[in-house]
Amino acid sequence: MSRDATFEDGDARPLRLVAMDQEDLQVLSALCQDAVFPATEMQWQPKQKRFGILLNRFRWEDIPLADRAGRTPERVQSVLAIENVSRVASQGVERGDADTILSILAVNYDDTEEAVLLTLAGDGALRLSVEDLEVALRDVTKPYAAVSGKVPGHPE
Repeated sequence: MSRDATFEDGDARPLRLVAMDQEDLQVLSALCQDAVFPATEMQWQPKQKRFGILLNRFRWEDIPLADRAGRTPERVQSVLAIENVSRVASQGVERGDADTILSILAVNYDDTEEAVLLTLAGDGALRLSVEDLEVALRDVTKPYAAVSGKVPGHPE
């Protein structure tokens, strides 16, 4: 009988991070940059005041190791969970379309508006009104080779 792979099978360790202030959120934002996900993988649970996304995160933290070992860059499925969400607004996002693939450019906090802002490629955005800042990033699968085999790039 076969079993699912675990992080213990490889040398990678899953990320489990929580941001409770803007400085922490900058770290999560950097780790989420270039994460991709189908629009259908977003879920807001209003009663629990939670918004979550199952995303395919590029493993930026692994680039130095991959370069030294000659490995292909990797991605990993992760959950980005924002707590204390009272309202969700979007711009340029077709939420119900499974064929729409979104890409995160940045995750920021606007303290004057008390909102977490997810900036997406292609002028898309999500604005999550929050009572308190609490954002978690948790890897949920074993890393896998990035399909493109390349590190994401951005034109200057």
